[in-house]
Amino acid sequence: MLGLGAFAFAAPGMLALLLALPVIYWLLRLIPPLPKLVRFPAIRLLVGLEPTEQTPMKMPWWLLLLRLLLATALILAVAKPLLNPQADLPGRGPLLLVIDDGWSSAPGWTTRIAHAERLIQRAERGGRTVVLMGTAPTPIDQATARRGALRPDETRTILRAFRPKPWPTDRTAAAAELDQMQIDLGAYAVWLSDGLEDEGAARLTERLRRFDGLQVVVPDQATTPLLLLPPVAEGRDLKVRALRPAADGPRKVAVQAADEQGRVVARIDVEFAASATQGEGVLPAPAELRNRMARLDIEAQGGAGSAVLLDERHRRRPVAIMGERATAGGQPLLQEVYFLERALDPYVSLSIGDLETVLTRNTAVLLIPDGAVPSANDREEIAKWIERGGVAVRFAGANLAAGADTLVPTRLRLGDRALGGVMSWGEPTALAEFPANSPFLGIPIPKDVRISQQVLAEPTPDLADKTWARLADGTPLVTAEKRGQGYLVLIHTTANTGWSNLSLSGLFVNMLQRLVTLSRGVAGDGVNKALKPWRTLDGFGRLGAPPAGAQILPADAAETFKPKPTTPPGLYGDENAQVAFNIGGRVGTPRPLTLPGGVATDRLSEGGETDLSRWFLLAALLLLLADLLISLWLRGLLPRAVRLGRAAPAALLLLAMFGGAPDADAQQSPPRPQFQPQPSAPAGPATRDRPGPPPLSIEQALKGSLDIRLAYILTGDKEVDDISKAGLEGLSEILRNRTSVEPADPVGLDLERDEPRLYPFIYWPVTSTQPALSPRAAASLDRYLRTGGIIFIDTRDQQLSFDRQAGGNPDLKRLLAGVETPPLVAMPPDHVLTRAFYLLSDMPGRWAGGKIWIESGGGRVNDGVTTIIIGANDYAGAWAVDQRGRGIMPVTPGGETQREMSFRVGVNLVMHALTGNYKDDQVHLPDIMQRLRR
Repeated sequence: MLGLGAFAFAAPGMLALLLALPVIYWLLRLIPPLPKLVRFPAIRLLVGLEPTEQTPMKMPWWLLLLRLLLATALILAVAKPLLNPQADLPGRGPLLLVIDDGWSSAPGWTTRIAHAERLIQRAERGGRTVVLMGTAPTPIDQATARRGALRPDETRTILRAFRPKPWPTDRTAAAAELDQMQIDLGAYAVWLSDGLEDEGAARLTERLRRFDGLQVVVPDQATTPLLLLPPVAEGRDLKVRALRPAADGPRKVAVQAADEQGRVVARIDVEFAASATQGEGVLPAPAELRNRMARLDIEAQGGAGSAVLLDERHRRRPVAIMGERATAGGQPLLQEVYFLERALDPYVSLSIGDLETVLTRNTAVLLIPDGAVPSANDREEIAKWIERGGVAVRFAGANLAAGADTLVPTRLRLGDRALGGVMSWGEPTALAEFPANSPFLGIPIPKDVRISQQVLAEPTPDLADKTWARLADGTPLVTAEKRGQGYLVLIHTTANTGWSNLSLSGLFVNMLQRLVTLSRGVAGDGVNKALKPWRTLDGFGRLGAPPAGAQILPADAAETFKPKPTTPPGLYGDENAQVAFNIGGRVGTPRPLTLPGGVATDRLSEGGETDLSRWFLLAALLLLLADLLISLWLRGLLPRAVRLGRAAPAALLLLAMFGGAPDADAQQSPPRPQFQPQPSAPAGPATRDRPGPPPLSIEQALKGSLDIRLAYILTGDKEVDDISKAGLEGLSEILRNRTSVEPADPVGLDLERDEPRLYPFIYWPVTSTQPALSPRAAASLDRYLRTGGIIFIDTRDQQLSFDRQAGGNPDLKRLLAGVETPPLVAMPPDHVLTRAFYLLSDMPGRWAGGKIWIESGGGRVNDGVTTIIIGANDYAGAWAVDQRGRGIMPVTPGGETQREMSFRVGVNLVMHALTGNYKDDQVHLPDIMQRLRR
């Protein structure tokens, strides 16, 4: 490396090419410019005229200087110029690069990777190999990266696939892995640390110090990880808390609350005192706002540790109490409504009134004290409300003990049972442990809670299944029954202090909170039963589908249960109810990293050396463009070239608008009949009054006409659209590698704005949330089908059927309601799709089996090529690959073999769209039969 102060050249040998500049100068001086092009006028106009300008025989000095500068810029670019060059790495062995890639590494991840790339570049200049490893466990759906000493270019490729993980690092395991790798002790180790201390930091540091040199890079204040804790309810508000490793002065961060669609609904500032490691802020959250919140995030952090997912435990459910509000004049300490209101008012949106008043609201839980005896008509209304998903909680008392009330989960004995007093031999009884089927499981039971009076349940075979709480003598205290989508719960004692002191304890509040949470189908706080993963967080805090192989959250997942590859943070449950499993509160308090004396440290920053090669190449390109324009100007061709440049986009626009079909062989066809799910349904008349096509932009015309591109229809579901894009990118790469088709990047289409006729093949995933097509979009799609385009509709439900009994996919029928589609039939086994490029006997996607449906009669457009193909096996999910060419979505039951077959299906679909019935020609039959005989 040749250093010139703040400027250096990594390949100084290439500067020897500057000696060729005199030769280039001499050659340019010898080559005169091309003669100027002048239109020959009539000869009589030249009589007596003297030429006022002559074309020079030599190149102008300024053009010569321009071309010499162009050559100099190219030579300097290949010499790899560097700004603020760094010294070569110490030592002679390989570079050992250790990166903390746990949840705490997400802040400043781009800066961390850029720092690592600069280190690899320095190792490459010295001709040294690189060993790269992370300290966080590898995800279960990700292949293990290559280990050991690799070339810098190979290491750079692996580094670019690195991503932060949504779980803590395991530095103890990383130190053990270093022992097994047998790295040369002369290596120079650089540890890109997240700046946090853990139980394995000392062992990893001691192991790295055995090498020839060690440098630990720690983050600065801007990239120091912050940990957001789950909020705590404070009356009607939420207290938001965040932790930082060190008290390094006053600091203020913003925390935003978002709904399920990602819209920000609230924002507050969390302030850290100068000497505090915990910051707090109060988020005003009325019931309507709190119920909309789905997550909290620290702005400008972007990691799983700075995100908290919210579930039903953090929302204020609408709860109603049947009865009259307690008043001071009516001795409130004796009224049941008073105790219920005091227990729930800070945590729920509470209303009190008669049945007609409370059931007109969007009520989730209805509390019925014994004093508010519902009439026969009221009981019928409450029973219907329970069937629709409500939770009714009744309390026993003298009125219920009198009998004749059928709104109870189990039959009751007439009268009540006294467990204490002068007329009873017994004593007030304590509660037994909650059974395993109870939503109260896990709530601690105070020793001083006593029940002195209760109503008894008649013994029945199913009484044990309906019992959620018992007394010490085994008699039921809480019974419940599921009715329809809701629950009917009976607490066999009063809601006041008349029959027990339960209402004076914290157990009463906890039990009522669990019953309120039950209104959405989640028992308790979610730790009393195992839940399967529904949505999980990645290292950047983005919520998505769980990784393949993720396990259920165990029933005993206490606060010490940490996220890991098999149980990443996220939402566990199903689409009806979920429990949030966050990093905050489960990984311990962050503490600053402690290093022994003598260890060299550095700060993680965006500074360092800068490679200027790309800028010199850009300068050379600009000079080349300027030289081209000047040459055209000197020859008198520049105005003509400008006119042609202006006319080219207009010509492409006219070609795209009036060219018709996306395929060269596409022809006009008669109107299509209305959509019929039965293959034998007759064709109906065509709809003539259609909106015109959407306006076509020049950019869209150029993109669609200059290159072959696969397209997909945007559904509005970001996850589905991302999979469609990744799937068509993977299929395009397969086409480029295996066929003569060279497709460009796929395009997402919005039928309201985009013109589909520019694309020969369109993939359409069907979703239940996708809105129905407008008349303009339906007309645009219908024109596409009439002019020869092929659209591949994927219902992704694995059970597509068009027989008379099943009736077809309802979402598909809804989306195609305004499109003139032909009758459909199951694809025969000898259809040209099975041999358009590959010979196929099945058409699998992510799933196998099922049928492919095509237009009946072989199609009437494009020489009998079918224009609509419908499948159900989630083909884009099977085609979707990451940057390294590996499948993103799991494929069942055939695994990678089935993925290969699904790629072949995609190749056949595209080749059929581009070549039509080419392989139906009889000339190919001998070759096909010979291939089949093999």
